[in-house]
Amino acid sequence: MIDKLDKIKDIDVNEIESFPDMLDAMGEMGGFNASLTHDGYKIIKNMVNDSQCLRFLSFPAALVATGTRGLLKELIKRKYFDIVITTCGTLDHDLARSYKDYYKGNFDSDDVILDKNDIHRLGNIFVPKSSYGEIIEKKMLELLETLYENNEKKLAPSEIINKMGQMIDDENSIMYWANKNEIPIIVPGIMDGSVGSQIWSFSEQHKDFTLDILKDQHIISDYVFKSKKSGALIVGGGISKHHTIWWNQFNEGLDYAVYISTATEYDGSLSGARTKEAISWGKISNLAQHVTINAEASIVLPLLVKSLIHE
Repeated sequence: MIDKLDKIKDIDVNEIESFPDMLDAMGEMGGFNASLTHDGYKIIKNMVNDSQCLRFLSFPAALVATGTRGLLKELIKRKYFDIVITTCGTLDHDLARSYKDYYKGNFDSDDVILDKNDIHRLGNIFVPKSSYGEIIEKKMLELLETLYENNEKKLAPSEIINKMGQMIDDENSIMYWANKNEIPIIVPGIMDGSVGSQIWSFSEQHKDFTLDILKDQHIISDYVFKSKKSGALIVGGGISKHHTIWWNQFNEGLDYAVYISTATEYDGSLSGARTKEAISWGKISNLAQHVTINAEASIVLPLLVKSLIHE
């Protein structure tokens, strides 16, 4: 029997004075993903305010090519999260944009013409080749040569990323603030991107230069096994999402989990899997506060992050 139902309330824009007010109104309007976004905000706020909680921030690279990078940077700058798990493209875009500009484009561009003009397209973002591969190659070679000369020849990927954060003098950078706040950035698929390719290329010329990928797993395990509780804001899918929930199964699952995704679950993909599916694997606790927001992250993250900072 249903004991109590909450009635749908129309949004009154005249009563909304802040971003949190807007989210509260979205929670009462019963508007599909509007109400789920409200629920996600409440879970994130509870997670951030829980002093016993180890907090993961997980996201793929594409967002870092957009202005959403500023929101991710702010979460790290304000120490709302303790550990970041992402993909190699995040390093690529964060490094490149610290020195060169990307530009607004459109989805319907003629890619043959773009290629002839030395412009890559990432969705509706234009990335000049001089703003990507060339600058990444230059900066990574400078860094790797310095490390080699200092006899630092066997580092974990997270240690190289930390060194990149030291190198970058740009407060808009994710790696800059992660280094400054001693927040580890874990990239389990370090070879899948330009930064990884530069490390491989350098190792071809310096055979005694290697990566210790297992060391990063020890870093994660130390965090996970020492934590009393854990939570995660997981944007998108892929390896960064799975690595986050995979490790949390070893400590009774996440206690807080918010997914933001546009992927469908009906093809059985990890990217499309909802939070409730992870419960069956023990990756999210069956007592957890959890929600999947079916939305494009560049739309909902500004609202969530601004509301979190406002409060």
